[in-house]
Amino acid sequence: MRLTLFDLDNTLLSGDSDFEWGLFLASQGVHDREAYEARNLAFYEAYKAGTLDIGEFLQFQLGPLGRHSREELDHWHRQFMKAHILPLISSAARTLVREEQARSDLVAIVTATNRFVTAPIAAEFGITHLVATEPEVGDDGQFTGGVRGIPCFREGKIACVDAWLASLGRRWNEFETTVFYSDSLNDLPLLTHVTHPVAVNPDPTLRAHAHTARWPILELAA
Repeated sequence: MRLTLFDLDNTLLSGDSDFEWGLFLASQGVHDREAYEARNLAFYEAYKAGTLDIGEFLQFQLGPLGRHSREELDHWHRQFMKAHILPLISSAARTLVREEQARSDLVAIVTATNRFVTAPIAAEFGITHLVATEPEVGDDGQFTGGVRGIPCFREGKIACVDAWLASLGRRWNEFETTVFYSDSLNDLPLLTHVTHPVAVNPDPTLRAHAHTARWPILELAA
């Protein structure tokens, strides 16, 4: 049996959905654009450098969800998908997903970006299963601005995949082949956990590691 996992940002997307969502909110006047974009960029650079404080970042990222209604957020997200996300999906990425769906028994996107931002993107790829950081939802059905459970980041991705598989009544050892596609040094814990890691558009640290470990390197066209 084959389990295939995809990172999302800079892997299936030729950009970062977290970063783009922040830019979109600033463009809508939800924040002071200059101040927000500066913080957004600082967090993104820390992520790329492998030094991101995930707790601090999630306060920044999830806060706006708690200050606006679901209706308003959903309206914004539809605009966001058209203007920011669809241009980041290459035909090569769509083809790769279709090929893996044809040969795999189970396919999922595993991403540190929160479910509100990423669920419509997973649907656009036709991927049913999404393992993501979970925004906390209150009794009224609105986001609180907090996070529920373990952030799906670094080692947390393994824990989140464990929990997802358990929810399906499955376990890692049921799969003879486990594949994970990712671009980021932050995903080394999960990349080293699977039987077949694939570096996609890798950052310099991951590229060097992939060369040393003789992992496949895939360049997806933007």
